[in-house]
Parts: sequence; structure tokens; C-alpha cells
Amino acid sequence: MRGPHNILRLIRTGATLERTGAMNLVLDAFNAPLGLRIVAKVLGWPFQWLGYKGDPSQPPAPRALQALGPAYIKFGQILSTRPDVVGDELAIQLRVLQDKLPPFSMREAKREIEKELERPVEAIFSEFSEPVAAASLAQVHRARLRDTGEEVAVKVLRPGIERAFRRDVDAFYLAARIVELTAPFARRLKPMDVIEHFEGVVEGELDLRLETSAAAEFAANTANDPGFKLPEVKWFLSSRRVMTQGWAEGIPAGDVPAIDAAGHDRKALGESVLRLFLLHALRDGYFHGDMHHGNIKIAANGDIIAYDFGIMGRLDEYTRRVYAEILFGFIRKDYRRVAEVHFEAGYVPADKDVDEFARALRSVGEPIFGMDASQISMGRLLNYLFEVTETFGMETRTELILLQRTMVVVEGVARSLYPQINIWEVAQPVVEDYIKESIGPKALAKDLAKTVRVLSRFGPKLPQMAEDLLIRTYNPPKDPPKPKTPWGLFLLTAAIGVAAGMGGAVLFSIL
Repeated sequence: MRGPHNILRLIRTGATLERTGAMNLVLDAFNAPLGLRIVAKVLGWPFQWLGYKGDPSQPPAPRALQALGPAYIKFGQILSTRPDVVGDELAIQLRVLQDKLPPFSMREAKREIEKELERPVEAIFSEFSEPVAAASLAQVHRARLRDTGEEVAVKVLRPGIERAFRRDVDAFYLAARIVELTAPFARRLKPMDVIEHFEGVVEGELDLRLETSAAAEFAANTANDPGFKLPEVKWFLSSRRVMTQGWAEGIPAGDVPAIDAAGHDRKALGESVLRLFLLHALRDGYFHGDMHHGNIKIAANGDIIAYDFGIMGRLDEYTRRVYAEILFGFIRKDYRRVAEVHFEAGYVPADKDVDEFARALRSVGEPIFGMDASQISMGRLLNYLFEVTETFGMETRTELILLQRTMVVVEGVARSLYPQINIWEVAQPVVEDYIKESIGPKALAKDLAKTVRVLSRFGPKLPQMAEDLLIRTYNPPKDPPKPKTPWGLFLLTAAIGVAAGMGGAVLFSIL
């Protein structure tokens, strides 16, 4: 019955898009050809009575997705991070998408907590409030621990949300297959890959143990960052469907009058928000991927408090170094070096012309550097950079798109606190410090040490590996098709020699 149910859901989706006025916006975003537009209208217009009206005060796209339910809301939020898929106009509209929904009952929330923690709510909490926030996947209650009196935030998944999510995702996969079959032009957008990415992100949010782990890792990375604080994770009061953290007490980052009334330095706060984000992305390779106003508070002592760790971004060390060199090259207006970094990293095909690419990069950087400080945007720079690299054959990199999208959001928070902030002045010392630490003699010594450690793990196996290679080389099978050069033995010997040389170099650098 899954097939007919999915078809009915797609018809209802099309009817809702048509009824809310979002259909043409979506079709335009994908540059849909006439044939696909006719199919979409057939799915939507005759069945408008099956569609949802939504909230008339919302723009068409958010209005339609909010009317269709939690999975669609999350899908819209994730698509807002992918302007490469939906286009800039629709991505901007989806960024205002809010996932506020009516809360579920206290009785259901307590039942979920008791089932997950295997204890009565009254035995754990001396106070337990009505929901203070209700989103598409979960809601949050303010509570007080019975044994310590500490105030905590208790996040509880919506009852049955996993089943509802799975049902809608099946329909999304069917829609992606239809698009691939009927709209060859859209295959470059990889609709099936987009749905798989969406499924992976939300499945992570549907297991609060993963969010608890993300919060703990982020807290460990940032424990020594002055002016930054995270709510403490309560591991023994968290499970798959329940997450408990310390309560974040502070002024919402978007409440500028209250921040002024409290006497905080908004310039320092704006610079701190931006600097901390860059530090986490470059130094740790692990950053908060949803740092909007609603997930940041200002503590009484001026510390920045971040919470809600459902979306986190990760960059491997190599990508961080490449990203830092690109930013550093733009800061110094060394466009030739920025171009070379792209080629060295393999981001741009080797058959392209590096000088031509450098000229294209100059067309990106110079207009931005000519702007007033209050208009300079690193997020805009990255957006333009992706546009240029795409024309030179660079494939889409999801992790960098999340970084760019989060950069735009963080810049928005920083400018709301201090509109005259100079993004480059704040970014330059962070990028320069990272360059010094990650690209130079100290970094080389660390890399060599890591290489030696990896090779040393194979130390006990090296004699047997060498013996096997020698046997295969000098006692080949009868009637071999063709004698072969013992490259394996050569490579093994070279690896051992390199390992020894690296070990000596590292030891020398330490001494």
C-alpha cells in the first residue's frame, strides 16, 4: 500500500503548493521546462481542495511547507542551506521558515520521559513546566532537578515523529525518482542525493543521543574559549528520545534593547560571535551549523551561550587548511595564490587555465573589498566564489555550502549587534593564527609524527608482509603470463625507509 499512499501524498503536496501560491515559485527556482510544469499543474490545480491553506501571513513557500507538516518544514530548512539546488531567491525565502508548531500534551511528554528514563517524572524533577518551545521534531520543558535543585532544559521528541518522518521521506524519494525520469535537466542537481542528505540529517536529529554527543564534543572543544559557554549535558538523564541539559539563562541575542539595558558592549559581542565561529570552524573543524538569534543568548556576565546542537558542521583538517589559505589569499588580495590552492586541492580540473581562474577570482574579490566596512560580507564572498568555481567545473561540496550558509547567518547576528562591524578585521587574526599553526614547520612535524604513528601500527606485520612479497617475487607460480617488476617490494622498502626518516626528522625537531 506504500505506493498508492505516496502518490496521494504527492498529489496533496502539489495541491498545497498550488493553493498557497508556491507552485510557480518552486518551478521557477528549478527552471522547469514546459512538460514538467504541465505535470505539476495536473498534480496540483485539479486537486486544490485536497491541499492545505496554511498561514496567509507567511510567504508562499514557508506557508506551504508549514501546512504540510514536520518533515516538510525540516526539508525546507535544509534546502535553505542549498542555494546551489533551489536558487538564491527560494533559499532566502526558506531561511525565514520557522518550525514552531502547537505543543503536545504534558501527559504525553511525561509518558515519554518515564518510558525513556525508566523513572517517574516526580522522582527526577521537583518542578516541570509546560512547554517553553515547540518545534517540528521536539519540544522543550523547563525543569528543576530534585536531588541538586539545578534548573535544566528537557527536550522530548514528539510521539510518533519517527513513523511520520519515514512516511513523508518515502514520498520524497518517489518525487525524486519522478524528477530524474521526467526532467533530465534536473539530474545535475542530484535529487536522490539531496533526499539522502536530508534523510541522514534528520535521522540524526531523531536520535537525541547523537545530539547529546554533539553537545558534549562541542563543549570539550570550546571549554577554554573565553566568553563562550554551553549548557552542561546531563548524560544520565538523556536517551534516544529525551535530552537534558543545564538551563541557559540569558538575554536572547536578537533582543537588542534588553542587551543595551543590561549594559553590554554590543560591538564586542558582535565581534566575539564572528570570531568564535571562525575559530571553531578552523581550529576544531566542528562548528554550530544553526547559529541564528534563537539559538544564542547573552549571559549576565557578557558570555555568549549557544544551544540546540541538532545541526553541526564538520570539516576535515585538509579542507580547513585549504579554506584558510583561500580566505588568507583573499584578505591579502593574492588571487594567483587563491587560484593555485584550488588547483592543488583538486577542486578545479587540472585542464583549466590557472591565470584565467585567477582573473575570475579577482572579479569576485575586488568589488567586495571596495565596499564600505558595513557592507563587506564573507558569506557573500563565499557565495560568489562558489558561482565562479562552478563555471570552472568544481563539484558541489556539501560541507562548504553549510559553512557558507552558517557564515551568512552568523554575520547577520553580528551585524544586528553592531552594524558597523568590519568582517575582515575580525577574521584576519583568526585566519593568520591558524595559518601559522597549520602550515609551517610545527605543522609539518605534527604531520610527520602522525604518519610515523600510523606506520608503526603496522610494524609487527612488516616482516611477514616483506616475506610474502619476496616469496611471490622470487617463487612465482608456474608458467606466469609475464614476469613483473617487484614494485610491491620496492614500495614496502621505500615505506620503511620513509618511516625511519620521518621518525628521525620528528625526533630532531623535538630535540
